Amino acid sequence: MRRIGIDVGGTNTDAVLIEDGKVVRAVKAPTSEDVTTGILDSLKSLGSTGVLKDAGGAKRIDGVMIGTTHFINAVVQRRHLTKVAALRLGMPASASLPPFCDWPEDLAALVRGGVWMVEGGHEYDGRPFMPLDEAAVTRAAGEMKAAGLGAVGISAIFSPLDPGHERRAAELVRAVLPDAAITCSSDLGRIGLLERENAGLLNAALADLARDTIAAFEKAIRESGIAAPLFITQNDGTVAEAAQARRLPVYSFASGATNSMRGAAYLSGLADAMVIDVGGTTTDVGQLRHGFPREANSVVQVGGVRTLFRMPDLLSIGLGGGSHVSLDPLKVGPVSVGYRLLKDGIAFGGRQLTTTDIAVAAGVLALGDRARVAHLDAATCRKVFAEAARLAEEAIDRMKTEAADVPLIAVGGGAFLIPEKLAGVSRVIHVEHGDCANAVGAAIAQVSGECDQIFKDMTRTEAIAAAQGIAQDRAVAAGADRASLATIESEDMPLAYLPGNSVRVRVRVVGDVAAG
Repeated sequence: MRRIGIDVGGTNTDAVLIEDGKVVRAVKAPTSEDVTTGILDSLKSLGSTGVLKDAGGAKRIDGVMIGTTHFINAVVQRRHLTKVAALRLGMPASASLPPFCDWPEDLAALVRGGVWMVEGGHEYDGRPFMPLDEAAVTRAAGEMKAAGLGAVGISAIFSPLDPGHERRAAELVRAVLPDAAITCSSDLGRIGLLERENAGLLNAALADLARDTIAAFEKAIRESGIAAPLFITQNDGTVAEAAQARRLPVYSFASGATNSMRGAAYLSGLADAMVIDVGGTTTDVGQLRHGFPREANSVVQVGGVRTLFRMPDLLSIGLGGGSHVSLDPLKVGPVSVGYRLLKDGIAFGGRQLTTTDIAVAAGVLALGDRARVAHLDAATCRKVFAEAARLAEEAIDRMKTEAADVPLIAVGGGAFLIPEKLAGVSRVIHVEHGDCANAVGAAIAQVSGECDQIFKDMTRTEAIAAAQGIAQDRAVAAGADRASLATIESEDMPLAYLPGNSVRVRVRVVGDVAAG
């Protein structure tokens, strides 16, 4: 198996070639504003030593796995978002809390293209709440067309239990708007109308950006001369085929951090540990369980919007290799020079003191011109490193789930800020190629599928089996080899207040990428 993993971060674009389970080469290139250039530069650097060729010419590459922060950055920075038509099926019960009601007003103003609420949806036991008002859906689609809207988010009450009304509404809308990008909230799972609806609306708002970004990725791979299928990394440390990722870009929101965690597990050989990923701008802290990031089981806010779908449980702080450093009074971060480090950092001829400058002055890093930072004495450097360690310790303590000391894997380009000893940590592990752990995690990623649904009139065993079947089908649709699928998470909860022996089951499966 020969794969290329690429992670497009805010500061650097990292690329690795993994062959037969080993990292053959790892490279970094500055992230470019147009995405394509940074990827081309990293692929060019990756192939500069001939590792992508053999005696017969170009080597066969089984897959190119790309992770990107583009989609979550678009929401956080309020950029490149598409106006969305929100169609909710649930009247008359849900009128008091319309779509976008709990969004930050600045983000809602950018995304809200119009709201339509019609009769439809199901009860919590699977019975229709109201018949779907198909005529009203068709009228709404006509009004969306008149308003020039091309992205639609459809949500219905308890649609994870029965997505039939959402599916039918999508058909009716597509009959009027054949080119519309339609998101059904049931595709994003999990019960909870507002949070699931919010995830669907965010997904629809990213439709144009997802199309353009993934097209740019495909163009960069073609121009590099590599003939291989493209996969995009997901929030849970797995990948999906490009077509699936184009349809559901919200599943890539936190893929950068999860790639690093999966890469940390792979490079260290540890399946259960804390991971701290120190990038150029931020530090992410999370926990590995069975080699995958621990998932958040509660509502996760993205850009101020409450969502409930597959997301890792992470804590991000403003600490990184490009963090601004103030000496009097002492302060590290949260502002960073980001991808401008090689221009703005003092060691590189700039005027902004950064943590990288401190590391160069202390002899920890051999970058730039050490003479430019010779005025920074050892005591000053120790103080800055101690402050960075304090910030890391505080973040780790907040994310630990046990009082005992735990192992910590430190990865990322800014991992030089993490010392060998930290409070609450049994040992700190710095791994080879740790600065490219995100790209390693992308390259080794598997494909996942998830089901979170209520089943009724079934035994517990039958309900779990049904959920596993749904999760497996979704994994195969995302590009998995069915024969390799394995269940890594399974939870079931009897719902005594519902009729018909109802049980809520959540199952997650993973498998290897299917051969092309």
